[in-house]
Amino acid sequence: QVQLVESGGGLVQAGGSLRLSCAASGRTFSSYTMGWFRQAPGKEREFVAAISWSGDYTYYADSVKGRFTISRDNAKNTVYLQMNSLKPDDTAVYYCAAKGWSLSDDEARYDHWGQGTQVTVSS
Repeated sequence: QVQLVESGGGLVQAGGSLRLSCAASGRTFSSYTMGWFRQAPGKEREFVAAISWSGDYTYYADSVKGRFTISRDNAKNTVYLQMNSLKPDDTAVYYCAAKGWSLSDDEARYDHWGQGTQVTVSS
């Protein structure tokens, strides 16, 4: 079992940057694939990025590729999402999630979820 707590959200102008963090409890964090998802008002939750347990493999949605970077520090039980060149369309609640085994963009395959952190990008 792992519990996830996101932080780092806020209000930023278009073109700016934010770094989200997701702190995990539990001794098995390093065995989990970690993902970030987001949900904008009136829209379904969508995949943003994922990282393998080792950090060697990453996977991004096309909409954020080249702007966002996912990383992890297993010693600190934390996964990060560095978001650069933010756009108003990036406004959403951002969630981190954990799953076993391979990378996936399918939220149904993730077993553990955080409560989310709000990111608002003004134009």
